Amino acid sequence: MIVVFDIGNVLLRWDRRNLFRKRFDDEARLERFLSTALDMDFVSHTDIAPDFAGAVEARAKAFPEFADELRLFHKRWIETIGGPIEENVALLRRLKAAGRRVHALSNFATETFALAEAQYDFLSEFDTRVISGHVGVVKPDPRIYEILFERVGRQPSELLFIDDSVANVRASEALGMSAIHFRPGIDLEKELAARGALP
Repeated sequence: MIVVFDIGNVLLRWDRRNLFRKRFDDEARLERFLSTALDMDFVSHTDIAPDFAGAVEARAKAFPEFADELRLFHKRWIETIGGPIEENVALLRRLKAAGRRVHALSNFATETFALAEAQYDFLSEFDTRVISGHVGVVKPDPRIYEILFERVGRQPSELLFIDDSVANVRASEALGMSAIHFRPGIDLEKELAARGALP
């Protein structure tokens, strides 16, 4: 099995709250902001928007109450990252050291992926990277998985996908690619070994 990693919350901790807890003193207002102005539907939109800053500015005009906070999502986006999940990065590098091909399939804006890649060198170590901002489609849209299959030149049944989102895992499995739902308490090394994916 050839391993395909999602990045956010599989290899890099990511949470909007990592940035915005520094901004909001009122927890209820923070949660209202995250469920309206900066909800995950909008985050997904920015992951394919050709102009990240422009998308944020348009959103700020639509939500004037939170305009300053929304602009921070562009200016200080890197602070949404909580650092690498070291044990999973070690598995990525173990696979690479054994000569295995390793791929990435992740939702990131082109601009934010460049910021993350500049800070975390392991993001350059994949054989193939299918990033939503680069291809103009986000998971769980089936088309982004099809782009992965085309680029790696493998059948879905030959690949094993790791993602923190149930919706993305289900979309993967619907297309014939096995998947692991990574979440707290999951021993990824054990899961990969059980599927014969580790050397």
